[in-house]
Amino acid sequence: MSNCNTCPSTSTCKKEESTCGIQNNPLNKIGKVIGVMSGKGGVGKSTITTLLAKELAKKGFKVGILDGDITGPSIPRLMGIPHEKIRGTETIFYPVISPEGIKVVSLNMLVADENQPVVWRGPILGNVIKQFWKDTIWGELDYLLIDMPPGTGDVALTIFGELPINSVVMVSVPQDMISMIVAKAVNMARKMNIDILGVIQNMSYILCPGCETKINFYEENNSQGFMEELDLEILGELPMMINISSLATKGYDEKTKELFSPIVDKILKKIKKIK
Repeated sequence: MSNCNTCPSTSTCKKEESTCGIQNNPLNKIGKVIGVMSGKGGVGKSTITTLLAKELAKKGFKVGILDGDITGPSIPRLMGIPHEKIRGTETIFYPVISPEGIKVVSLNMLVADENQPVVWRGPILGNVIKQFWKDTIWGELDYLLIDMPPGTGDVALTIFGELPINSVVMVSVPQDMISMIVAKAVNMARKMNIDILGVIQNMSYILCPGCETKINFYEENNSQGFMEELDLEILGELPMMINISSLATKGYDEKTKELFSPIVDKILKKIKKIK
C-alpha cells in the first residue's frame, strides 16, 4: 500500500493517495521527479536525459537517473560508467555514483552481459521499475530523472500511474512521421494529468564546419505548426554534431554546455511554476 506521509515526493506529487500504488522508501527525500519521453526510439531521449542530468549537476543540484528503458538501457554508457555495477542485497540497491556525483540505476548495472536481450513480458518490466523506485537508496535528491522507454506501453503506464512523477520533457526531431508519434506520447501524458514542460528538438539541423551556417537536416521543418497544434513550447533545438554524439566517450564539453545550458534554464523556470 502507498503512504503519502512517507513518500519522498509528497510535497510535489499531484496524485491522490488512492491512485498511487507505489511503495515508498522512507530513507529517500526526492524533490522533483521528471520523465524524459519521446514516444519514438532513436531520437536521442537517453542523450537528452544525460545532458539534463549533467547540466543540473553543474548548476549545483543533487541529481539521480532511473533508467526506465529496461529493454534498451543506454544510460550507463552515456554517463561514462558502462562497467560499474550496483551494490546491495536482494531488497536494497545502492546506485552507482558518476564522477559528477549523479546517482544512477540501470538494468545494465545488474546483468553480467549487457549484450544479452531482456525477454521479459510487460508486468515483469513494470515491477523492475517499481523496484528501482522503492528499493534504491537514493537519499536526498533535488531531481530524479526517469529515462522513459519509447512508446506508450506497459512500462510508461507504470511510471505515469504509480510513480509520483511531476512532469515530463518531450524529445523529438523535426520530421512529420516522428512528430505524429510524439503527439501520441503527449496525449498520453495529458490524459494521465502529467505536466509537459515542453519539447526539445534534437538533431534539428547541421552546422557547416566552415562557416557555421545552419542547415536544416530535414527537407521540411514544420515544427512550429506542430507545437502550436499541441499547445507546446519548444525548449530549444540541438544540432547533429560530434560533440553530442560522442557524449559517452568525450563527456559533456564546453560547446555542448553552451548549447544546452539555456534549455535547462528554461526547464528550471517552468518547474518552479508547478504546484
